[in-house]
Amino acid sequence: MTVEDTRALGRDLAAQLRAGDLVVLSGPLGAGKTALTQGIGEGLGVSGRVTSPTFVIARVHRGPVPLVHIDAYRLRDSGRLDLDDLAVDEDLETSVVVVEWGEGVVEALSDSRLEVVLDRHDDDTRTATVTGTGPRWA
Repeated sequence: MTVEDTRALGRDLAAQLRAGDLVVLSGPLGAGKTALTQGIGEGLGVSGRVTSPTFVIARVHRGPVPLVHIDAYRLRDSGRLDLDDLAVDEDLETSVVVVEWGEGVVEALSDSRLEVVLDRHDDDTRTATVTGTGPRWA
């Protein structure tokens, strides 16, 4: 997949998402996690441009179904990851919550989640593995 294909996958996934859904993105730097989230935002019809929340940790994008985009990378590395401070559990009820670098951290937030593993290859193409976990995706 190209970067645009990754965005298109995000748009396709958005058609299946609803308020209360948790999406966990993993993969190496540059694999396309933010591009996928941009596609999800487009598919959800959120306002404004979806950009990486690396330095602000979390961004809320308003729309018919709001998108909460969290980048847990710096929090994990600093050893101070505290999802309570981000009030993710409150947002989860009314929004689609996408967490980059959230594997091993956000699973307690919901019995159900969509896990997307992205990988970037030497030729700058990407592959994606999408796995639904829990009753929502059974």
